[in-house]
Amino acid sequence: MRVFTTLPQEDLRKVGPAAQKIEADGYTGVSTQENRHDPFLSLAVAGVATNRIELHTGVAISFPRSPMVAANIGWDLAASTGGRFTLGLGSQIRPHNEKRFSVPWSAPAPRMREYIQSVRAIWAAWKGDGKLDYEGKHYRFTLMTPNFVPEPYDAPPPRIGLAAVGPAMLKVAAEESDGAKLHVFCTARYLENRILPIITEGLARSGRSREAFEISGGGFVVTGKDDAAVQKLLDWVRYRVAFYGSTPAYWPVLDEHGLGDLGRKLNAMTKAGQWDKIAAEISDEVVHLFAAVGRHDQIAKAIEARFGGLVDSISASANSAKPSDLPPGLIQDIARIPTRYRAAA
Repeated sequence: MRVFTTLPQEDLRKVGPAAQKIEADGYTGVSTQENRHDPFLSLAVAGVATNRIELHTGVAISFPRSPMVAANIGWDLAASTGGRFTLGLGSQIRPHNEKRFSVPWSAPAPRMREYIQSVRAIWAAWKGDGKLDYEGKHYRFTLMTPNFVPEPYDAPPPRIGLAAVGPAMLKVAAEESDGAKLHVFCTARYLENRILPIITEGLARSGRSREAFEISGGGFVVTGKDDAAVQKLLDWVRYRVAFYGSTPAYWPVLDEHGLGDLGRKLNAMTKAGQWDKIAAEISDEVVHLFAAVGRHDQIAKAIEARFGGLVDSISASANSAKPSDLPPGLIQDIARIPTRYRAAA
């Protein structure tokens, strides 16, 4: 099992020392989000401060950036870190695109397919003879003069991961990307019954093996050094489950467990402004559907029971603003959990 954690994105001065400790502790890598902060800047600092850990955006919002911009950033991060960068992309929902980023909206899955194809075409041109000829419905790239080709580097182009929730985006992830970055609002049953069949079919269609495709996330990890720390984080996750469960787009996960009425009740409560009461609707039993829970001395077995055989990578940070505090020996215990994905050496 591959184990990732977060960086202090709010202060770039903290990133280098934090990344060095993460590497020394034995984590697989770090993953950044595009919420309050840019997802690339802290990875650049972490990359030049370390030698081994992988650097993932988890995720960068695609459509506000031209694929050329994303390709340029990805190339520079990979070139500066010996190929340790993975470009994690996500579409976000329509209101955020139109009202937060002020970019036009269209059906996201077909557009994302072209986005990934465009980025790959740009990288191929830079890795090859410089010719660029990609034309689709949403993106067109046909100009690449030598002056704009970045210097070569001795590593493959970055891998691309795709955040996917619904069937259409999961299909794109399996057919076009190198890995699916699953939402935390996910249960083992939903993953096994609804997600994995789509990924399996998509990989077969693209002629790739499951061993070449990384499945990340799909739930929370709730842990701490003692019961009090676990309970504090469990209550934080309880609110997150309620928050996501109030959104109709996530109700298929609840429906898989016969909890559709819970989602509708949460939705009604949020519309009534009862945000401070929604967490009380989530029982411990429901929280455990979405998380591996236990103290440090219990969590490796809980992770294997909850995620084993289903995903290849987990985030050890249930709260992205709080990096995980797993002891190095525990990280190694989790790393020994068997997975299908075989990372390139």
